[in-house]
Amino acid sequence: MSKFVIECPKCGNYAEGKTGFFAKKKIECSCGHVIDVRTEKLTSRVCPHCGNTVIFDQTKGEDALCPVCHEHINTRESMKALVKFTCPSCSCTLTADKSADKYVCPLCDTEIDVQKRIRQEEVKNQGMASVIKYEGGNDVFVWKHPIEDFNLGSQLIVHESQEAIFFRDGKALDLFGAGRYTLATQNLPLLENLYKLPVSPEAVFHSEVYFVNLTTQMGVKWGTDSKVRMFDPASGLHIDLGACGNFNMRVIDSRRLLLKLVGTTSSFTRDDVTGNDKYGVTHVVGQFKALIMNKVKANLARAIRETGINILEIDEYLDILSDKLRVIINQTLEEYGLTMSEFYITNILTPDDDPNFKRLKQQFADKTLLVRQEQIRKAEAEAAQERKIVEAQTDAKLKMVDAQGEAEALKIKAQAEAEAYRAKAFAEADEMKAKGYTYQQETARQVGTEAMKNGLTGNGGAGGAMGDLAALGISLGAMGSVIGMTKDALNPNLNETARVAQTMLSQDAWDCAACGKKGITTKFCPECGAKKPETATWDCPNCGAKHIASKFCPECGTQKSDGPIAWDCPVCGTKGITSKFCPECGAKKE
Repeated sequence: MSKFVIECPKCGNYAEGKTGFFAKKKIECSCGHVIDVRTEKLTSRVCPHCGNTVIFDQTKGEDALCPVCHEHINTRESMKALVKFTCPSCSCTLTADKSADKYVCPLCDTEIDVQKRIRQEEVKNQGMASVIKYEGGNDVFVWKHPIEDFNLGSQLIVHESQEAIFFRDGKALDLFGAGRYTLATQNLPLLENLYKLPVSPEAVFHSEVYFVNLTTQMGVKWGTDSKVRMFDPASGLHIDLGACGNFNMRVIDSRRLLLKLVGTTSSFTRDDVTGNDKYGVTHVVGQFKALIMNKVKANLARAIRETGINILEIDEYLDILSDKLRVIINQTLEEYGLTMSEFYITNILTPDDDPNFKRLKQQFADKTLLVRQEQIRKAEAEAAQERKIVEAQTDAKLKMVDAQGEAEALKIKAQAEAEAYRAKAFAEADEMKAKGYTYQQETARQVGTEAMKNGLTGNGGAGGAMGDLAALGISLGAMGSVIGMTKDALNPNLNETARVAQTMLSQDAWDCAACGKKGITTKFCPECGAKKPETATWDCPNCGAKHIASKFCPECGTQKSDGPIAWDCPVCGTKGITSKFCPECGAKKE
């Protein structure tokens, strides 16, 4: 035996029967009606899966199949899942599965939203909607409540990031923010002015309620449906580009959106923006698809050209292009109460298979390589120049240090010689003091010695010497005294005097460059009459001594420099400058 489900023709409930030789031919329904299986086993039923009307034998049990969708139509579970409702156009009674979304009326071909119609009839059977709240999905911008008949005292619940707007005769009236409201005349002033609300709380008034979702809808995809033709002025080529990405959108003006876009439709979702439904099918017509495509195609190439972006480096500037296009698109979207908070270009499709584009890429690569090589050569030249400058500065500093060291050594030597001379002078003074004569007496002795030396050498004779002494005011007695004092030291002093005089003469002697005569002590050459060359003098840069004829300064010991005297710039600090102007800043030597 096998079980089957048979419908009671009186109450419409389903009773369970069995097949077989000994099975009952009559089944008593729970309503008391006796079902004759032999005469009432054939029936017609609408398939809960596809809506097709099927005539079948109920005694076949689960073997009864729909000839269209081949689904079982006589199971107890399927019978319990059926729901009845009326067509809103022709008012005929229809049966469909409770989970069905759409159903086409077989009489008037009206496409019916099953879930919406079920809720409407449930509320209608209960009398009216006592609670009005949002029952749409998260991807909905605007959702219309299926019930349009309300009474005063009904509860309106508006969630965070939502707004509710009452419509009457095509006009947007009262708007409610987040919160819970009890509908009364005091919070429906616009509706009260347009439509006289009933006084009795039980009375029903007609209105439409739209819920507007103010949250940002993330990741709405977009893409160009054809290539964008762009002229590249750098290469002179026409390049076809494609673009795609996504954007985030939200509502900024609920009234404007409802009046200009939604109208009398029951909802407006993110899939209505560009035409992509939740399954990725693109046959749905998007209300903003044409707008986005038009703005992208018209402004993408212009933005690339105005910003001077190289088409081969375009991925580096996607953020700049995205911002430009977002501003342009929002100028139109704001008229509909919408805005794109973010607009992203995630990919630019270039014609990589185009021979012209391949040649452009190769030219750019060659150009980049040549520029890089020139940059390397320039860097090498600059490095070599800097190295030479550093070496020159180092040599100049070393020479300066050596010159300063020599000058310091000469200075120390001169100080030592001066200190030795001073010590010698003090020693001679002590010696004269110990021998019992004064500096005046020593001077007289030296004068006498000089006088006697001149007399002995025959320079004017004795008479001449005496005359000179008389001219000096020295009496014979004084002269005798001087001669007595210097008699013992006369010979050695004369010898020393002659040696010193010879040395001085040899130092003042010069060689004639004209005829080659050597050891000349006069101002003119006795052979050819050439004049003695003048000795060049110099000024000490260290202590400021003037007209120095020796190689070292007698004041500080600084050595004479053969080249131009170096100086330090007081403006920029450059050291060791030999020219009149500073090579760094142009300051003039003081």
